[in-house]
Amino acid sequence: MRRARTLIALVLSLGLALAPAAAMAAAGDGGSFGSRGTRTYSAPPATPTSPYGAAPMQRSLTPRNAPAYGYGQPPGYGYGYGSRSPFLSGLMGGLIGAGLGGLLFGRGLFGGIHGIGGFLGLLLQIYLLVLLVRWLLRRFGGQPAFIGGGMFTRQPPPQTAPPGYGGGGGGPPGQGVALGPQDYQTFEYLLKAVQAAWSAHDLEAMRQLATPEMVSVFAAQMAEQASRGVRNLVTDVRLEQGDLAEAWHENGRDYATVAMRFAMHDATRDAAGRIVDGSVTEWVSTVEYWTFLRAPGGRWILSAIQQAR
Repeated sequence: MRRARTLIALVLSLGLALAPAAAMAAAGDGGSFGSRGTRTYSAPPATPTSPYGAAPMQRSLTPRNAPAYGYGQPPGYGYGYGSRSPFLSGLMGGLIGAGLGGLLFGRGLFGGIHGIGGFLGLLLQIYLLVLLVRWLLRRFGGQPAFIGGGMFTRQPPPQTAPPGYGGGGGGPPGQGVALGPQDYQTFEYLLKAVQAAWSAHDLEAMRQLATPEMVSVFAAQMAEQASRGVRNLVTDVRLEQGDLAEAWHENGRDYATVAMRFAMHDATRDAAGRIVDGSVTEWVSTVEYWTFLRAPGGRWILSAIQQAR
């Protein structure tokens, strides 16, 4: 009985410690999907807005036809989200196996380590293990070093597309893309416009704001809502902080990945208009990486969303 209680405590504690924050029901349903060109399966750099970087891409039309190395790492140097480190996998397997073995045989999570016992001791050991796991994931899991970008200037949201929306050409191949205030204003505009189109289930508007790949994902999510007789409404979106993770030029297109923390009123209503989830009065906040692309002389559109770690 004591062992059963210990194992239950372990499962519950690890579940609470490792579970990600509750996903918002805003555009994208808290997922990571889309394309970032050849960097789709590479981790975008961490930023002050998102100091632990981005979650790996869960869904993309970009084929995984080559090893995904971390940003700025040559082949053989590190591991991106598209591959696993043998060292990390072996170490984690050993830690988990040793810990569970110690529990099953009555020696505690770390049976060979003295001085920690009892229920509170067990929780402390689990907490220390979780911290170790997270540190190892950041150290060996392909997380790149911070590459700074200019912070957004937070201003009242524009009600229409800002001046210069859609302008700009690309930089030379292989070099970074210089961004100006109008570009950041455009990114903020797109954040709000995409959420508005999502709430209205307006796919026609969404096609003017995002790539066909992104529109197809949004359409599937909207269809799922319709089948359940509900609609998610995101209102009063406000950008709280944002900064550039990376910008580059490849294959005749400019790309920019931006970390954004934004707040909103997020509520889901049923066919009768009753709120079944969320609130229209309580603010919720989330951090996401949005990647935008543009063709030479074209306008920025959304090409990927990734959740922050």
